[in-house]
Amino acid sequence: MFYDYHMHCNFSPDSKTPIEKMIETSINLGLEEICFTDHMDYDVNQTDKFVVNYEKYLHKLESMQKKYENKIKIKKGIELGLQPHLIDRYNDDMKNHKFDFILCSQHAINKNDLYYDEYFKDKNQNDAYEVYYKTLYDIVKNFNSYSVLGHLDLVKRYGNYDNLLGDSLFMDIIESILKEAIYNGKGIEVNTSCFRYNLPDLTPSRNIISLYKELGGEIITTGSDAHSPTFISCKFDYIYSYLKDLGFKYISTFDNLKPNFIKL
Repeated sequence: MFYDYHMHCNFSPDSKTPIEKMIETSINLGLEEICFTDHMDYDVNQTDKFVVNYEKYLHKLESMQKKYENKIKIKKGIELGLQPHLIDRYNDDMKNHKFDFILCSQHAINKNDLYYDEYFKDKNQNDAYEVYYKTLYDIVKNFNSYSVLGHLDLVKRYGNYDNLLGDSLFMDIIESILKEAIYNGKGIEVNTSCFRYNLPDLTPSRNIISLYKELGGEIITTGSDAHSPTFISCKFDYIYSYLKDLGFKYISTFDNLKPNFIKL
């Protein structure tokens, strides 16, 4: 049984798929449980549209839970686009709205979305990566209202570089990020959008996943980051096998922000 804990529907502006279509496809694929994690990204220069109406979103998720309760488990999740200056705002949001699962992702730095060139244009590749990881470390030191870190090395997806820089250049700060997450009882996800973007490694990389395991990390979720039905549970058969071979005994699901451990 597979558990897809990172997917989007048309509550996120970068998806045009109705939530019912994502659910019905998941049922047809035989998934045991899914979690919608639509985007909440405040204060981004390039767009002001990645903001969910919490009340409408949660109401829709609750109605879908009832409609499909005999066919699939549906969890209420959100993907927060963290920036250091937004920590207090997101803490307040999460106190006032009840989710099962919260992804802590970093999509923008200094209000510039990584998807666009603005973030990269005044930096060389090494600096772009280093600033990304250092900013993420600052976030995890000061923000605790989340479940797992989303696509931890997302910076590799963007920048239009000919080659990706090796993790070894930034492993000290990556290790600090992972240690902080583990200390606070948080996890990481394996995000299979890497196959959709034709990246040369997993997201996060095999090096990072292995280091998380070596440091004692146990909370790990699997997410397709699907914005359309085509990519739901993409390559999960491979990922589950890979995690088992690496020594992970469980993957995690969540209820009311508390992890459940499902044996691989």
